[in-house]
Amino acid sequence: MSTLVLELRQGDLMVVNGAPIRFRNRTRIELAAKARFLFGKQIMAPEGANTPARRIYFALQTAYIGTEEERGPGLDAARALIEEFKEATTSVLVREMLARALEAAEEDDCYLALKIARRVMRHEEEVLGLAPLPAPRRELAEGAHG
Repeated sequence: MSTLVLELRQGDLMVVNGAPIRFRNRTRIELAAKARFLFGKQIMAPEGANTPARRIYFALQTAYIGTEEERGPGLDAARALIEEFKEATTSVLVREMLARALEAAEEDDCYLALKIARRVMRHEEEVLGLAPLPAPRRELAEGAHG
């Protein structure tokens, strides 16, 4: 079994299997089992979900790291929001990305779905002239999420 070592800064927030954890000091942790987690700037606060693409990201985030009771409704919300966005956009590429994000989420690969949703958010920011959200930290190893 492989493990994942993460270095987190003081004040960083991490959500593991639906439980929020805030770090009081700089720390290095090792995840030795499969877990659903996001940390730092990967986590969107509810008030950050203020555009259609950001609402999709937040719904997918809930489907991924929400509590057991929140995951199903999060995926349902993502389905509805993705359908609305696909109907509203003229971009074939964005429609394809959203379809792939939903497919990944329905296959329980919500981490991939979130990565795709971030790309859609960047597209939306460009089209609408919005300030971009901070990019997530890149220390996270590919495929390390459960």
